[in-house]
Amino acid sequence: MAKGFYLSRNLAMAGLLLAAIALVTIIALSVVYDKERSRNRAPSNGAPSVGASSPSSSSSIDPYSSSTSASPGPQKPWQRYRLPDTLAPVHYDITLWPRLEPDQQGLYIFTGNSTVRFVCLKDTDLIIIHANKLNFTLFQGHEARLKALDPAHPVPQVQSSWLQEETEYLVLQLDGALKAGRVYLLETQFKGELADDLEGFYRSQYTEDGVQKVLATSQMQATFARKAFPCFDEPAMKATFSVVLIHPQGTGALSNSKQMESSRVEFDGIPVSRTTFEPTKRMSTYLLAFIVSGFSFIEGDQETDVQVRIWARHQAITEGQGDYALNVTEAILNFYEHYYNTSYPLSKSDQVALPDFNAGAMENWGLITYRETALLYDPVASSTGNKERVLTVIAHELAHMWFGNLVTLRWWNDLWLNEGFASYVEYLGADHAEPTWDIKEHIIFEVRKVFAVDALASSHPLSRREEEVNRPSEITEMFNTISYSKGAAVLRMLSEFLSEPVFAKGLSSYLNMFAFNNTVYTDLWDHLQLVSDTPSISLPHSVQDIMNRWVLQMGFPVVTVDTRTGQVSQQHFLNDPQAVVERGSPFNYTWFVPIKWIKSGVEQEQFWLLKKTGIDSRVIATGDQWVLANTNVSGYFRVNYDLENWERLLHLLHTDHQAIPTVNRAQLLDDAFNLARAKVINTTLALRTTSYLSKERDYIPWASALSNLNYYFLMFDRTEVYGPLQGYIRKQTLPLFEYYRTITANWARVPPGHNDQYNQINALNMACNTGLKDCKELALRWFSEWMADPERNPIHPNLKSTVYCSAIAFGGTEEWDFAWRMFQNATVATESARLRSALACTKAPWLLNRYLQYSIDPTKIRKQDSVSTIVAVARNVVGMPLAWNFVRENWSYIFNNYGRGSFSFSGLITGITQRFSTEFELKELERFKEQNLQVGFGSASLALEQAIENTRANIRWLAESRSQVLDWLSGEAK
Repeated sequence: MAKGFYLSRNLAMAGLLLAAIALVTIIALSVVYDKERSRNRAPSNGAPSVGASSPSSSSSIDPYSSSTSASPGPQKPWQRYRLPDTLAPVHYDITLWPRLEPDQQGLYIFTGNSTVRFVCLKDTDLIIIHANKLNFTLFQGHEARLKALDPAHPVPQVQSSWLQEETEYLVLQLDGALKAGRVYLLETQFKGELADDLEGFYRSQYTEDGVQKVLATSQMQATFARKAFPCFDEPAMKATFSVVLIHPQGTGALSNSKQMESSRVEFDGIPVSRTTFEPTKRMSTYLLAFIVSGFSFIEGDQETDVQVRIWARHQAITEGQGDYALNVTEAILNFYEHYYNTSYPLSKSDQVALPDFNAGAMENWGLITYRETALLYDPVASSTGNKERVLTVIAHELAHMWFGNLVTLRWWNDLWLNEGFASYVEYLGADHAEPTWDIKEHIIFEVRKVFAVDALASSHPLSRREEEVNRPSEITEMFNTISYSKGAAVLRMLSEFLSEPVFAKGLSSYLNMFAFNNTVYTDLWDHLQLVSDTPSISLPHSVQDIMNRWVLQMGFPVVTVDTRTGQVSQQHFLNDPQAVVERGSPFNYTWFVPIKWIKSGVEQEQFWLLKKTGIDSRVIATGDQWVLANTNVSGYFRVNYDLENWERLLHLLHTDHQAIPTVNRAQLLDDAFNLARAKVINTTLALRTTSYLSKERDYIPWASALSNLNYYFLMFDRTEVYGPLQGYIRKQTLPLFEYYRTITANWARVPPGHNDQYNQINALNMACNTGLKDCKELALRWFSEWMADPERNPIHPNLKSTVYCSAIAFGGTEEWDFAWRMFQNATVATESARLRSALACTKAPWLLNRYLQYSIDPTKIRKQDSVSTIVAVARNVVGMPLAWNFVRENWSYIFNNYGRGSFSFSGLITGITQRFSTEFELKELERFKEQNLQVGFGSASLALEQAIENTRANIRWLAESRSQVLDWLSGEAK
């Protein structure tokens, strides 16, 4: 609504000056942009051709070719999901006015205007720009007005215009051609809904001091900037942005860059504030952010030129919940500047904790947004796990300020490079901030987590072809475990065989070369190759040839070491050996595998497995010598051995388990259980790896064991196997329970070590889950004491999740209702999250059904928490069928209100179906798929296929292993 917007004389003059300066640079920018697009069309040195099997084969197939050229597709440009290569944005001027009170129709809205300055790269009579769910003010009957930057140049008139809803475009057909090399302005005025859908420009609500408050915030990744203003909404379409926010007086406004000025004005008789921000650096639309709120902040001491602030609800800030985030932010920023050998690119770093936020956090450049649980730490009410989450999420998001924001992927098919990199180096940044935590070892959990997905026939490569990733739902689906955890695992492996200093040197070269531009992943390989060409580094092939085998084909190998013959071989590992792999591989599912290993405790020289099978006489063991491959779990592969070496390793676990490095003890457990599921080794061999656990006190091996035994609980907790399984785990856990009871003086103290605190939680959790009487009585006593005096909670934050869940499971309606009241009144986000999860632990079906109804009522459960609440119910053996029926009955509503743009939506299908292991459940799942094809599955489409595949594998595994497991457990549980 243009008539309400005030433009000062000084600002107008500044705008004219900027326009004049821009004329000097725009043509040069257009040439650079056109060259960059041409250069990025094919990665340097090529990529492996489909079907190639020779290690030295080079490629004639470009994995980056776009769908518009790779396949005929729709004939009209506006029917394609990718923008034409005819126009490129240079600068946006955006003014937005969010209304924080509903209008007469009860709707929250925002109004705005935008001018985008763009350069024409090729003559065209068509303007296509993204716009979604925006209502436009018409200029002479059309949604936009076109101008030339140079008034001397004639401008074609808009002949026709329309909104293409399916592809989310505003389309303008001109009566003449825009000329290549010229710069134009496109003006729009629009209105949108400030909805509570957690997408684009949206609203969040919270209650403080009994008053409900509303704020406006944003989430643009991956395709939601188009919901806030018309834009060229692709990551390669970088531009600069000048933002103005109009907002109620008494509120503050934030955007990516520093505030330039703020003044009180009137629009349409309404007194408001008008805040103008400095122009941003050149950046992608998905990194743009705006916030209007009544939040408070704390600020760093600014020993550097970078302004660091933490923003949150006023009560959270005054209670000190932002202090830890502020302290570690400054430490991590300092570490990354040295690690990248590149200064922080901006002048400020604002981090904001939002009451309603769908993702865990979002790396908006200079204005990072978080869930409250990912940024706020209460020193009284939060646990060690909460503290670590704050640390690692901050480290992840700050890593993006360089890798992802300064240098950005060209298209979403390479999302893994952004997210995998941040998921790896977050451990380095976190370790620098908390060096006593030994947190770098925790990356083994990333590897273990992604193995489960990447061992499916329905997995996918890290980098997909562009034509596989076009629709918004296909883009959202890329935000998965493969992109994050496999990306982290293979980059860590690369760093290990290059060495960390060389890896960091290559990163610095890459970041400096491509600052403020876009790349494809092979550009990183090129820069790592440059710094690797030294006599000190010996690689069997180029960095690109090695890494393309991990990036361009899905899955990973199981490496089998035969200590009798010295033979070392590799094979594509599948959880279900009967699964049919339909996706082809350019390398015939063969990898270049770097293998670090030790022999009877002595570290050996690394060797490379370059073919399906190789011989290395050094691995032959004689007598009682044992061999352990993949030390430190530095490689992304599983390891199997001949039976004799397995027996030697099992004997070592029982006699001197600490002779095996901590992370490798975890690896042995994880590999054995998964090799058994894949029928590579006997199931009883896997179970035998756990019989030493009564002597184990380290957290990481216990975490690995419990993660794998959880699969047995899921498969057997509805069968006669469950009793012996409970008995066996209770027997193994009891010494750990007694150990922590002793060193904590009967639970009165907290263990000093970071990992010890986690293992104390494991001890208590497994003791309660397996029915240990002492644990049950402890949980009920603590919870009863809290119920008697709600103002004084006697339970240590580390133990709250276990105690809450156990007490609610052992208790009845009174315990549930008390926990619900505490949840409603919680002012610390981490406490709220613990209670919300624990409420799903009740064994009363009617309470669970009521809770499922609450999960889709935003007045009771926030939209951001709906999916995880349903999954929490499904984790409960009583709740699983209730959650499954609930989701089937309400699929259309859930999908349309919670699933269209959610990164976490695939977790709903995965979480509900994790117990499925019968033919009946398989048929139900297949019927669910057929019955909802018209509704759709969005970003959960792949998760549904994987759930079907996992269910089939579970059925086969149970049929073959059930009696064997029962017999073994019955003997061991005595």
